[in-house]
Amino acid sequence: MAPRRILIIRPDRIGDVVLTTPLIRAVKKSFPGSFVGVMVGSNAAPLLQGNPNVDLLVTDDTQGTDSGNAGFWRMVKFLRAQKFDTGLMPLPRERHAWMMLLAGISTRIGVGGKLFQIITGTRTVSRNKYIPLRHEADYVMDLGRKIGVTDDNLTPELFPSDEEKQSASRRLVSKGINPSEAIIGINPSSGGSVPNWTPKRYIELIQSLADRYQIVVNISKEDIEIEEILAPILRPGIASDSGDLRELIALCAGMDVLVSSSTGTMHIAAALGIPTVSLFCPLTACSPQLWGPLGNRAEVILPAPNYCQFQCPKDPKICPLEEIGVATVVQRIEQVLQERRPL
Repeated sequence: MAPRRILIIRPDRIGDVVLTTPLIRAVKKSFPGSFVGVMVGSNAAPLLQGNPNVDLLVTDDTQGTDSGNAGFWRMVKFLRAQKFDTGLMPLPRERHAWMMLLAGISTRIGVGGKLFQIITGTRTVSRNKYIPLRHEADYVMDLGRKIGVTDDNLTPELFPSDEEKQSASRRLVSKGINPSEAIIGINPSSGGSVPNWTPKRYIELIQSLADRYQIVVNISKEDIEIEEILAPILRPGIASDSGDLRELIALCAGMDVLVSSSTGTMHIAAALGIPTVSLFCPLTACSPQLWGPLGNRAEVILPAPNYCQFQCPKDPKICPLEEIGVATVVQRIEQVLQERRPL
């Protein structure tokens, strides 16, 4: 019997792709000798560089080189040449359902039951309206279970090279950070996708920690507000960084703890085994039970129930999590550091 040739398509956000790495590993492990291809968006492709379970990394740049009818048919032709026999689609998109069908992939499975999945003959797995609520990585693994995957290890993984980690260390030294001492990473940006502190609250946190610890703040290149209000307090021991995705991965690998809301950077740190202190909302769509960090030492901080009941702005994407105080976060950070670097 010829080895399986399996394509996994996950073209969305950074955290989603990180949480798909357990499925990639499980597919490779469950089908020895299989050829595993993974299709992602161009922004997330660096996450899978160096992953030994990925035989072919395909980027689908729908806003650039792969846009329009010409880009679609070029991608269909490319996938057909790879002779995949199975396609798994954790995020249902009509473009990819048709792409798999036209590429001649015989077994096609996606999440949900949208009309285009029915029309294209895509088999489905259901999330049963999130009852009972499970982790996103577990829901993704359902696609593998549908084809006979037997590995239930949900720990995500990333693979920065030694050279990348050494480069990150040199970059920190140039900014007055000593890599041999404890480093607190802070990721204040969330792109407006989840509940999160205001930039000013993160500055309060930095100032509460600055006299005792080294701090590295990851700044999104699009987050001008954070950059502007952080600039006056930068000094040796407090640094900012805004590198590309591979540089961010290597930077996180050298931290002792990362503080953030429920962001892709949090999932990157968790996949590297770096402890996290994370701000979360208890609403189902944002819940740590669904989106929490996996595989690491994790401290999850939620607002008090009465906050969500009486003060919630009803839109989790604009919730400032005001109920979570700086002192609480500092306490959790120090608890993690004491375990990681005991006196």
